[in-house]
Amino acid sequence: MEIQDVFQNYMEEMKEVEALIESRMCSYVQLIPEISDHIIKSGGKRLRPLLLIISSDLCGYGGDRRFPLASVMEFVHTASLLHDDVVDHAIIRRGRPSANRIWGNSASVLVGDYLYASSFNILAEDGDQSIQKLLSITTSAMAEGEILQLARCGDINTSEREYFSVIEKKTAILISAACAIGAILAKAPEVEVEALTKFGMRLGTAFQLTDDTLDYVAREDEFGKTVGMDIKEGKITLPLIRAFKECDPEEKKIIEKAVKDTGEDYIEQTTLLINKYGGIQYSLDKADRLIEEGKAFLGIFGDSTAHEALLAISDYVVERRS
Repeated sequence: MEIQDVFQNYMEEMKEVEALIESRMCSYVQLIPEISDHIIKSGGKRLRPLLLIISSDLCGYGGDRRFPLASVMEFVHTASLLHDDVVDHAIIRRGRPSANRIWGNSASVLVGDYLYASSFNILAEDGDQSIQKLLSITTSAMAEGEILQLARCGDINTSEREYFSVIEKKTAILISAACAIGAILAKAPEVEVEALTKFGMRLGTAFQLTDDTLDYVAREDEFGKTVGMDIKEGKITLPLIRAFKECDPEEKKIIEKAVKDTGEDYIEQTTLLINKYGGIQYSLDKADRLIEEGKAFLGIFGDSTAHEALLAISDYVVERRS
């Protein structure tokens, strides 16, 4: 199964999710739907809602509770992007001007807050305390990840362990929660909930690893942000960590200057050093291993369209270029 087949197979379910997202963004405060629309409709693939829908299917649940809870996944994700762009002083998101660039930081933060509040309203309406607890833990961890990344901003001595702690909290944990909620909705055995939780964590970590390599190799019109932007924003990602560990003292000075934003030339030289010391391949190899580990956790499930879909998404994550 290819990724296009996954979208086709779950097209009707995702239409239901889209309709709920649209209805929940309605507000008499016009700025709320304007900003929400700008980012939600800017080309995201709805990975997190899709994973919840597929995981539900995998575990045998086809009821209507899937749809509002899937919309929660997108709202939480979108709120985190709005807040991240303010923290990062971003100017581009998915190839378009970021919301904070158009409407300002205050509006972006407040609309992000509104989306978080809407998410927890939906959770309250659903009434499942186990899902409420999981999303409370998840959103708290996401905030911790953002704060940890901020604390490490521009710190070239950031370790691999610290890097993985950031991406697991910022990115992987929400993807993991989406998979787990699908199993919880189905009242699946704990072993299946745990398997999907672990699958999602590895998938999400691999997703962010791949994302961080794209910053150095993807074309801007495909990836949606300026190549090398992570260095400019002081984000210390695995390709850079690997290169800095392997390079000689003079080359370390070049990387330090690039991180301190002392000129485009240093960023170009740093990108060459990342390639010289195999930082991209090192990161992609780790992503590949995580994907294989994640697939292994799905081994407890029998053959099905949903099982094949999760495997296809796993392959897509490490093969994507945008």
